Amino acid sequence: MSNLFKPKGFTSKTLKSKPLTNVSQLSKNSRFINIYDRLFNKAPLVQSGRTAYQDIFHDGLASLRYYPAADNAAKKYRIPLVFVAPLAINMEIYDLFHDRSLVGYFAAQGFDVYLIDWGNPSRQHANLNFEHYVLELMPNMLAQVRLHSGQQQLSLHGWSMAGVFTLLYAAATRDPDLKNIIILGTPIDAYASGGIGRLYRHAGIGFRWLQGKTGLHPRQLPATLLHSPGWSNALGFKLLDPIGTLKGHLNLIRQLDDRKAVEAHATLGSFLNNMVDYPGGINRDMLLKVWMENSLSRGEFPLGGKTIYLQDIHASLLAGGGCNDGMVTVDSVRPLTRLLGTDDATFTTIPGGHVGLMSSQQAATEFWPFMASWLAARSG
Repeated sequence: MSNLFKPKGFTSKTLKSKPLTNVSQLSKNSRFINIYDRLFNKAPLVQSGRTAYQDIFHDGLASLRYYPAADNAAKKYRIPLVFVAPLAINMEIYDLFHDRSLVGYFAAQGFDVYLIDWGNPSRQHANLNFEHYVLELMPNMLAQVRLHSGQQQLSLHGWSMAGVFTLLYAAATRDPDLKNIIILGTPIDAYASGGIGRLYRHAGIGFRWLQGKTGLHPRQLPATLLHSPGWSNALGFKLLDPIGTLKGHLNLIRQLDDRKAVEAHATLGSFLNNMVDYPGGINRDMLLKVWMENSLSRGEFPLGGKTIYLQDIHASLLAGGGCNDGMVTVDSVRPLTRLLGTDDATFTTIPGGHVGLMSSQQAATEFWPFMASWLAARSG
């Protein structure tokens, strides 16, 4: 297809080397170059993943990244910051642009930053569930952080499903050295999450009725049937905000002569189009325990054959929700501040939707400095 589109001998440099006689010709040629690169030469446009890091641990599937505090930081903080990533996404969201890199920003502020990358599970990992990630992998990863940093106290950052991992780990282990927890865009009261919450509430009622009548329940479904491949997760993310997706493409058409705008579109597209598989066991736990049964809203959760309680978490808490998040609304996240056993709880709204609260320019400008200031005051 690209050979039909591209004239023989054509490259982006071909047009760039020709003398441009006027602004109109410059704009026309820029658009042609940009649309060609966006369609057929995407790699140079993508700006994500450019902050240097060290891989300090692998367990065969998951890995641990280390982004050291910048040498020229005004102040360096004793307590490391650990980003706990959700499943299904790729790690580009944490390092999306040079001027909008979450890991780069906190390293520049003087924090030693670690990122738990859960890797790329395949169908052979379909049976992995909350117990595996929360009770086995997270303790192992955080032990490696402590070994590498020489610090016992840690700060954890959990966005979306990773907030569930973070809270369940803290409650199940009662880790006394968790100093700070940041939870963003995590469904605490799932039923309060707008239309999606109401849908899951009714689904939960329906499944409980079905269980009462037949003894059957979705928790009995084999995890392999619930395993979702990366392409379906990518499609699901886009369907959460179809209007936003359409606006993004329309804005690209309007800004084809703006190389920075084309790079931004390609970078975000690279993140959204390259999701990874979601283990069936995790899908089942999220759908049933978090969304349909709404366990977190009661401050308790069934895990590893027992019930764990959020009130056993005493770390300082910063919780927030995206003001335009249609998946996990502000009202869904807000109850967390009264469920933990901490006397230091802060809640805030964040510009953007579910992805935008992590990556938008407005979030980077308005929320990241607030988050860094909150963390700096509690990091030694």
